[in-house]
Amino acid sequence: MFNKDIGIDLGTANVLIYIKGQGIVLNEPSVVAIDADTKRPLAVGSEAHEMLGRTPGKVKAIKPMKDGVIADYDTTEVMLNYFIKKINGKSFFSRPRILICCPSNITQVEKNAIKEAAERTGAKKVYLEEEPKVASIGAGMDISKPSGNMVIDIGGGTTDIAILSLGGIVNSASIRIAGNAFDNDIVKYIKDKYKLLVGERTAEDIKITIGTVFPGSRDEKMEVRGRDLVTGLPHTITLTSDEVEEALRESVYTIIHAVKGILEQTPPELSADIIDKGIVLTGGGAMVDGFSQILAQELKVPVFIAESPLTCVAEGTGILLDNLYMLERQ
Repeated sequence: MFNKDIGIDLGTANVLIYIKGQGIVLNEPSVVAIDADTKRPLAVGSEAHEMLGRTPGKVKAIKPMKDGVIADYDTTEVMLNYFIKKINGKSFFSRPRILICCPSNITQVEKNAIKEAAERTGAKKVYLEEEPKVASIGAGMDISKPSGNMVIDIGGGTTDIAILSLGGIVNSASIRIAGNAFDNDIVKYIKDKYKLLVGERTAEDIKITIGTVFPGSRDEKMEVRGRDLVTGLPHTITLTSDEVEEALRESVYTIIHAVKGILEQTPPELSADIIDKGIVLTGGGAMVDGFSQILAQELKVPVFIAESPLTCVAEGTGILLDNLYMLERQ
């Protein structure tokens, strides 16, 4: 019996696909390279990601997802089609049932766009589920009991904050500050301080290699190459972890402020549960050095990073696919 169920984590930075019975079969960047004249896709995923900021005039590398929602509908459709074909989705599954995740607090129009893009890949039925709920299930939290759980999912485009109990979301917020915003902060900081222009990919490398958000947690240096804005020539500078912390500080405190806002609106019984259990961090942003420390310090609540923060949402779709009958009822 072929079970035609696929779970998709359609992220701003990466797309992950989970097939029931096989686990995560695809994890690639959400990037499409297209020919500007013919609008034909030339590369999708990892191959297109390599081209970011390095394309000739007639080739455009596009990130069709922005802030967790679809910014370029046609390109998203091309990308989804390509990925589902790549995992042999078309021939192997006649018409799969697809469970796809979206940020909490997005509009109905944005939800419909995600649903439609998935339907047009040939799905039999499409289910939408809110990201923090799926992330918490993937992180191994038992949200079915009448007890409070808190998850912060820091992705590429959005940070989703949610308090869950009895299988549902009690309170949630979604802010458009996450991994991509951190990269932009680093670009801006280097531009303002050193008059040096660096690309998004370089900024991401800096964040991973020497980045931290907790003062004094890391003491590393990195040579950064870019274009000098004064001379227009290539130039190299040395950047330290402390400077990256300074660059990211404002965005980090915006996230902390949003988390505090949710905690303030939480019923006291659930607050007590969260102090006992702590807060779970998921998503790529959770891997930035010092995030759990700064949150624990500011919120006075224990903070834990999920076992595999990058794949939590995809793993969660897998668990939900086993319980699709519960979604049928909704």
